[in-house]
Order: sequence, then structure tokens, then C-alpha cells
Amino acid sequence: MIDNQERKAEYYKALVEKKSEYEGVFYVGVTSTGVFCRPTCPARKPKYTNCEFYETAQQALLASFRPCQRCRPLSHPNQVSDIVRFLVEAVEQNPEKRWKGHDFRALSIDESTARRQFKKRFGMTFVEYARSRRMGLALKSIRSGEKIINTQLASGYDSSSGFRDAFSRIMGAPPTRLDDSRILKAAWLDTMLGPMVAIADESELYLLEFVDRRGLESEVARLRKRMKAAIIPGQTVAIQSIERELTQYFEGTLTEWKTPLHPIGSPFQQSVWDQLRQIPPGETRSYADIALALGKPTAYRAVAQANGANQLAIVIPCHRVINSSGALGGYGGGSARKEWFLNHEKRGVSNK
Repeated sequence: MIDNQERKAEYYKALVEKKSEYEGVFYVGVTSTGVFCRPTCPARKPKYTNCEFYETAQQALLASFRPCQRCRPLSHPNQVSDIVRFLVEAVEQNPEKRWKGHDFRALSIDESTARRQFKKRFGMTFVEYARSRRMGLALKSIRSGEKIINTQLASGYDSSSGFRDAFSRIMGAPPTRLDDSRILKAAWLDTMLGPMVAIADESELYLLEFVDRRGLESEVARLRKRMKAAIIPGQTVAIQSIERELTQYFEGTLTEWKTPLHPIGSPFQQSVWDQLRQIPPGETRSYADIALALGKPTAYRAVAQANGANQLAIVIPCHRVINSSGALGGYGGGSARKEWFLNHEKRGVSNK
């Protein structure tokens, strides 16, 4: 979600005036209706306080907004094919559905064609689109912070059982079994680079990831299994702490991460993560540099694997590790975010 107040004011003015030159630049989510729109939507304009602005349709979907039926934001800039339109409508009819190959065959739609057309039109495959919509709905419960899981999951949805299943697949918290497990709390955190999910107990942070990170569901499942814990929506002291510090980080005012962490990994992984935390803001290291610092100069591939296994994004700064060639290298949250973090931190250092 875009939090810059000047940018939000600019986008709201463009929305009110229906400026076509902003098409594709932003999407607006309307909290009072739960829909997201194009800048030129013909519907009555919402109040400024009810608007949330996003750079991509996927961000709006992940924030639990559904496409507006009047301006059809997923049809821009050109009219979409019948296949794309049909599948978008199918997702809205059953947003909790997990699509499989036989579902396409039942509709006489070629799965590869759907993948290709969605990728060309929206920059994501159909499965990614459907998953974004499903994740947005499931994590809406986290964002609301309700404490009574059964009431929360059953309210406001056509298929309460479907939503309960979707939430359980993502967070691993079957409501009927919560009393039998250790409890961790999960919260939705909005940042200027997209929503994140934080999982913690009262005192320590276990996971901090962008919601659209590939493999997030598997990460949560591993955490739940390792800790033998159920994960439910809620707030803890550790979550409130990391939320404050994230705000300071993005504002460029954070001097030190103080939220207690509980990273879960092998002794080697822990040693790699300790090295990452020693990289000063504004600087980078290569995988080979980390291996050398550990006294294992040939273990750079293992370092890379440990780097990728980090479940505490930003706080344990795996984004500060690049290739020996100087190339950015991979990053679970996406290369664009990695580049943004590095530039942001360099600016912070130069301004001190």
C-alpha cells in the first residue's frame, strides 16, 4: 500500500478528476465497499479517508479488495479475452477455491492458455491471481485482529467452511484444535512495499515475510510443525514492537532493531544469520565473503541456501548479500524490493 501522503493526495485528485494518464499507475481500494478500481472509474467517488492506493492489482487483491464490476480494473488497458473474463468471474464466485488441472478441463479451458493470457495481461499467472485473492481474504482476518476465531472466520463470507479451510491451509490453525496446541499470534502489517505478515509469541518474533513471497504457506507450515503450535490472528508485544520499528525503518529513522527474535534453523544457518546482522546498513557482502568470515571459504553455496532460508525479512538483512560479480542475486521478496532496500539504506547512511 502507498503510504506517502503527497502521493496519496496526488492520486486522489487524479481519481476525482478521472485522469486517464494515471491508468495503470495506481489502483484504489475503497474500504467502505471492499472493491478496488481504476483511476477513471465512473462510480461515485469515495471519501479520501476510505481510499487505499496500490501500485499493482495484485497488491490490492492481497489486501482483500475485489475487482470493481463497473470499471473492471483487471480489463485495463485493453479488453481482455473471454477466457480471462470468465476465469476472473469464476474466482469471484468462489474465491477460496484452489484451482487444479481438472478444474480447467471441466470448463473446457486449456490451462497453459489461461496461464499465458493472465501473465501477458496482469503480469501474473491465473494461479497466482487466484492465490492472491484467496490470501487476501484469509489474511483479512489477521488484519482485523479478532480474537474469537470461529466467529471471525464464519462472518461476512458466502462459504464459511471454505474460508476456514483457506485460513487453515495458510496459517495452520484449525479452530477446533487450538486448545491442544501452543499458540502463536499472526498479524497483517501494511508497509510501503506491500503487506507483510508477522508471527510471534508475547516476547519474540518468529517470522516476518511479505505476503506475496513464494512459498509463504510452506514456511508457515514448517514453523507450525517445528514449534508444534497453532497460529491464530492477534497482537503481541513483539508484533507491536516490530510494527513500530518497521515504520521507523521505512521512514529512515530507525537506528537499531530491538525486537527480540526467535530464528529457527540449524547451527550453520544460525551462524550465517548472525553474520548477516553484522553487515552495516548501506553496505553489502557476497556469499563468498560470508563463507570466509565463517572460516569455511568453500561453503558459499551453503551460505546462499541459509540466506534463502531466513524467515525474518529485513530484520535479518539477507537483502544485503549479493553475488561476487556485483549483481543483486536472488531475494525471496523480489529483486525490486531488494534494490529498494539497498538504495534506501545507502541514502540513510549518507544523510547521517
